Amino acid sequence: MMIPRKSGRFVSRLTRSTMAIIMAGGRGTRLGELTAYRAKPATPFGGKFRIIDFPLSNCVNSGIRQVFVLTQYKAHSLIQHVHRGWGYLRGELGEFIQIVPAQQQVAEHWYRGTADSVYQNLELIRQYSPEHIIILAGDHIYKMDYGPMIAFHTEKKADITVGVVQVPLEEATGFGVMTADEQDKVTRFDEKPAKPEGMPGNPDVALASMGIYVFNREFLLDKLEADAADAESAHDFGKNIIPGCIKDHAVYAYPFNDVATRAQSYWRDVGTIDAFFQANIELIHVNPELNLYDGEWPIWTYQEQSPPAKFVLDQPDRQGKAINSMISGGCIVSGALVNQSLLFSDVRVEEKSVLNRAVVLPHVRIGKDCHIQSAVIDENCVIPDGTIIGEDPVKDAERFQVTEQGVALVCPHML
Repeated sequence: MMIPRKSGRFVSRLTRSTMAIIMAGGRGTRLGELTAYRAKPATPFGGKFRIIDFPLSNCVNSGIRQVFVLTQYKAHSLIQHVHRGWGYLRGELGEFIQIVPAQQQVAEHWYRGTADSVYQNLELIRQYSPEHIIILAGDHIYKMDYGPMIAFHTEKKADITVGVVQVPLEEATGFGVMTADEQDKVTRFDEKPAKPEGMPGNPDVALASMGIYVFNREFLLDKLEADAADAESAHDFGKNIIPGCIKDHAVYAYPFNDVATRAQSYWRDVGTIDAFFQANIELIHVNPELNLYDGEWPIWTYQEQSPPAKFVLDQPDRQGKAINSMISGGCIVSGALVNQSLLFSDVRVEEKSVLNRAVVLPHVRIGKDCHIQSAVIDENCVIPDGTIIGEDPVKDAERFQVTEQGVALVCPHML
């Protein structure tokens, strides 16, 4: 696929006239107890970030400075995080990142689906009159410059453009799966099909929706009003809006992996505990696919002001060490060994404990003589002295949540 090169000024004009709407209201049930008290986009990731920081950073880095974040379930920590870390845009210049909770603005129901959540906020969109609207999922980890995608949408004279990525066929059942012709025009769209269709010439992979949609404003408003009047609709972009437009409108697929972008070609759906664990563990590799040290495309966030990480004691059997690991601010490793692990902010590990392939979320206390491996330790856990996790899956399952791949999820109420 060839996309005509456009000047930076052309792309920046497009992004300045684009509004982003981030869907951050899902329950995130596949993450189990990790989302028992928080929305999925508020889940910590990568040592110091939260998942919502990735689409928000992509917006800001792309030059999109009008952003609505739609929330619904268990939104308190998400709202708190956005207010603390994302309030620096200049309102007098028309810039904003605003939280929009579900408010029963239409009839007496909460958001019934992704399309309905936008429909209930049409007056907010009309108030700012953006030229284009980009709909984003708030629960994926990726870096992406949205400017070239909006330019692609404009060049194709598209009504809808869907961001797509190739995924293994066996994983495609959890995505919207598309078929596109040689001009990238979508000819078929199936939401989470039981038997996904492989790509022509490459049957082992499917073309999956990234949950990123670009619309022309008036086209979107018309389709949302028509969908709201349809009593049979599930009021969802993937189930109703996109499939319903393929026959009579110009719906295009924008292949993320094939297009030059200022950001990395990296995308992960961390919707399960195994996927969340693996995506975090990947970050400790020598050259991880996701480069968090990239000054050209930084990931912005709010973080507590913490002192540097500290490693103490230097006795033969009581040395504080971290090997092939990432250790965040405020952590103290006291006479313990941390190996191939990721410690978020303000984690304390006491003497003679050993962590191997552990993802430890903020404000955790790990006592003495603990052995923990292949585990996710949730925020605010206090691990008693002598605790062993990850060596006996049967015993682990009696107390903790253990995944198909043998990762133990440990939450405070389980201890």
